Amino acid sequence: MACIYYTASSLDGFIVDENDSLAWLLTRDIDVDGPFGYEAFAKSVGALVMGSSTYEWVRDNQPGDWMYEQPSWVLTSRPGIIADGHPVHTFSGQITDLYPALVEAAADRDVWLLGGGHVAAQFVAAGLVDEIIVSYAPCSLGAGARVLPTRSEWKLLESAVNGDFVCARWAKAA
Repeated sequence: MACIYYTASSLDGFIVDENDSLAWLLTRDIDVDGPFGYEAFAKSVGALVMGSSTYEWVRDNQPGDWMYEQPSWVLTSRPGIIADGHPVHTFSGQITDLYPALVEAAADRDVWLLGGGHVAAQFVAAGLVDEIIVSYAPCSLGAGARVLPTRSEWKLLESAVNGDFVCARWAKAA
């Protein structure tokens, strides 16, 4: 079991632009079965957690049934943001208090920090992130939400090209 921050980023380190849009990402070519592809990664995930902005983007841009089969949490203190029919838990508090529930729900599979950067930064600051996997798109945004807005040290484990993306996997530095 590992806690993994798996995301995409612009070359200048943003996961969404200044309008909270992912349009820059969705027009890129990537093989979901290729290196660092989504399909294999999703099979390794037993539970996932995201921030409220990420949840709202998924809810608003992927309408209908909840798209993840894994137990899911949203970090938020705002009541009523979860759409009817979405089997999603909300949590407000210290992520160190949530983490045991995530690990238990994941069983022997991984915990996915789906986003955003501030959520990942909280887990990194608490020493809970084992790996970071980032797929870098060939563009710069100039502004938006940072991929990881905290200081931390990592060691590169592997990298590959997948479609338009340069992908890399890091482990926390010892």
